[in-house]
Amino acid sequence: MNISILGLGIIGSAWAKNLIADGHTVRCWNRTPKDFPNFHASIHDAVDQAEVIFIIVADPPAVGSVLDQIESKLHLGQLVIQSSTISAKWTLQFAEQVRKTGAAFLEAPFTGSKLAAEQRQTVYYLGGEAELINIARPILEPISSTILHIGPLGSASSLKLAMNLNIAGVAQTLCESLTLCRRAGIADEIYFAALARNAARSGVSDLKEPKLRGNDYSPQFSLKHMAKDLRLALETAAELSLPLEQTANLKKNVYDQGMTAGWADDDFIGLVRLLDQRPEVTPVNTNV
Repeated sequence: MNISILGLGIIGSAWAKNLIADGHTVRCWNRTPKDFPNFHASIHDAVDQAEVIFIIVADPPAVGSVLDQIESKLHLGQLVIQSSTISAKWTLQFAEQVRKTGAAFLEAPFTGSKLAAEQRQTVYYLGGEAELINIARPILEPISSTILHIGPLGSASSLKLAMNLNIAGVAQTLCESLTLCRRAGIADEIYFAALARNAARSGVSDLKEPKLRGNDYSPQFSLKHMAKDLRLALETAAELSLPLEQTANLKKNVYDQGMTAGWADDDFIGLVRLLDQRPEVTPVNTNV
């Protein structure tokens, strides 16, 4: 098929390479130009003749910017697959914008970081009509491990935010637990050997163990994106009259500290460094 990938971040780049390998004609675009196969500097050229258009960008303003730029090129027979992590409110707004052009809109947030995307292990959460999912399935199945139809438009975005809220909590507890053991003189090897035999072991701990042990904070999923997802989760909770402010705000405050420290583009597990930061102690002058 003729496919456009709009957004060549960590995930978009991996999907684009796999779709090219699958034999699709793939045109790519990114706000910042990249040296990438079939890259087009013009977003209009990138969506020319596209049957399916993927949008994988940072946040609601970025999705809005992309749609504003391509709206005049959208038409009946096209399918827009929106995979950026946004909230249900924004999903419904963008779906209406796309549908007015005659094109169809499928909500497709996902779980799985860089490694999962490269290894075709992405899990898609789809929101929308079953017939649109059937159109997208031949494209999505080869680059994913699972496709879940969550429900009507908006439901998949809410589920995605809920999953990331959970991941942020698990990761924070992992960092605190590991740091406690380090302060107590327990080696990382022993800590993770014990965790592997404990009910608290998780996919997050398995994925992040090598990074924590190696002090490797290169991004699988960047801190800035998780911070954005926590903000959207809090906004969604408020819209649903759900009092999550106490726990979710605590998590968001930790991420805000990481952003202030300059770690926005690092992996979110790099927040463990906050636990190692101690205020500087002024040396005592013993000569007085």
